Amino acid sequence: MSIALVRNPGDGQDFRYYDNVIEQVATNEETAGAVSVMRLTVGRADAPPLHTHSREDESWVVLSGRVRFWVGSTSLDACEIRDAEPGAYVYVSRLVPHTFQTITPTAEVLVINNPGAIEGLFHQVGPADAREDAAHADLAADYGIVNHDDPPTA
Repeated sequence: MSIALVRNPGDGQDFRYYDNVIEQVATNEETAGAVSVMRLTVGRADAPPLHTHSREDESWVVLSGRVRFWVGSTSLDACEIRDAEPGAYVYVSRLVPHTFQTITPTAEVLVINNPGAIEGLFHQVGPADAREDAAHADLAADYGIVNHDDPPTA
């Protein structure tokens, strides 16, 4: 089966994840399981815990703002820290611990997961007034995600 998609900003379906509105740019279903792409604007308090994916690789394209990435260890203090500016592409393969946080007031990023089934986690968590990652640890585990350390402090 051949697949081609062109999605301009705003063409995808919006959904809520915690207190963020995320645009689903390309879905797991539309790409026959190959990829899921989400566009989001993140603030400093939106950083996820340091975690590992066992089933997918993850990439980011920084569209605006600056984003700091922690990678390579199960402790934030032992991670390599790299900053990404507008236009940057960041790739983390499965099983590599990582997290990220904007270092500007906000940043717009594309989040790309290969394969794309993990998008179900974001849709199942849905809206909340604030991040509650610990409350969703079992659901995250169902998607092959393990949290290792708290998120970076806002």
